Amino acid sequence: MPDKTVLINRAPVLTFWGAVVAERLGSDRNAALTLGRGLAGLTAQSKGRTLGIFKPPKLEDGKPARKTGLGEEFWVELCGRGIPAKNAKEGVRAVVKDQPIEPEAVQRYLEQKFGADLSTVREAMEELARGFNPDELAEIAFSLYAKFRPVIPAGQAGWGAKGKLDLGLIRRLAKHTE
Repeated sequence: MPDKTVLINRAPVLTFWGAVVAERLGSDRNAALTLGRGLAGLTAQSKGRTLGIFKPPKLEDGKPARKTGLGEEFWVELCGRGIPAKNAKEGVRAVVKDQPIEPEAVQRYLEQKFGADLSTVREAMEELARGFNPDELAEIAFSLYAKFRPVIPAGQAGWGAKGKLDLGLIRRLAKHTE
């Protein structure tokens, strides 16, 4: 049977991979879902600024604004990026502005984007994450994503475009690590 591909854009792939990585690094599933969403959101903001889709952050006295006031109590390192987070009554949650991200909303988003392929994609990503001890994975998680993420057109033409997520490639990357 040939390896499966899923036609999808990069944001849900990064959200899902970030959640899988966060869980492998010790977060519970709900915290991991919010951290994955926070990772994808911040990455999209950066990419959007680079492409001129979003305005750059306002400058304070000619200097970039400090990364504070995002509702965070602390930052969680995930895939090489600091994710603003706080301790909510339900546990650790990534935040957007001053609001904790709801894990149920992230789960619905992933279910909508991946559809019937959700469990197959999870299995492949979890297999890859298990191929590394947590310290190694923390160091290389984004570079692994860069190897398997869907290929899309460069520049603004790629914004929101779908590409093929090759589950066979993810599995081969996992086998390469054993």
